[in-house]
Amino acid sequence: MKIEVTDDIPTCQALRKVVFIDEQGVSEADEVDGLDGRAIHLLAWDGDCPVGTARLLVKGAVGKIGRVCVLPEVRGSGLGAALIRAALDVLRGQPGVTEAYLGSQSHAVGFYEKLGFAVEGEEFLDAGIPHRHMRRAL
Repeated sequence: MKIEVTDDIPTCQALRKVVFIDEQGVSEADEVDGLDGRAIHLLAWDGDCPVGTARLLVKGAVGKIGRVCVLPEVRGSGLGAALIRAALDVLRGQPGVTEAYLGSQSHAVGFYEKLGFAVEGEEFLDAGIPHRHMRRAL
């Protein structure tokens, strides 16, 4: 599998639709927030098939990792962790960015903790799904 920075936003959005809207029941209004045009997008490939994506938004010294998704058929392969490591590498290359931040679905907190993130604050609902804020230094 390979992961690359991409301008192919429609493919990233299609993957997010499968995972967030179709699988998890997130509304299209919550998923489509109008920020894709100013984000850095990562796209993961298994051969010639797109299988995962993540979106990075930079504001000052903080890079926000979001919209991380992996298709069900490749979960458990290590692709999710590889996507996060790739996102951290891209953020390290952004001038002045010193921290990574994300909103983890609560069930995935342990996954992100293994990648160096620490929980901040209380649990909250995002699109009806329990989440926790998490942060780590780059």
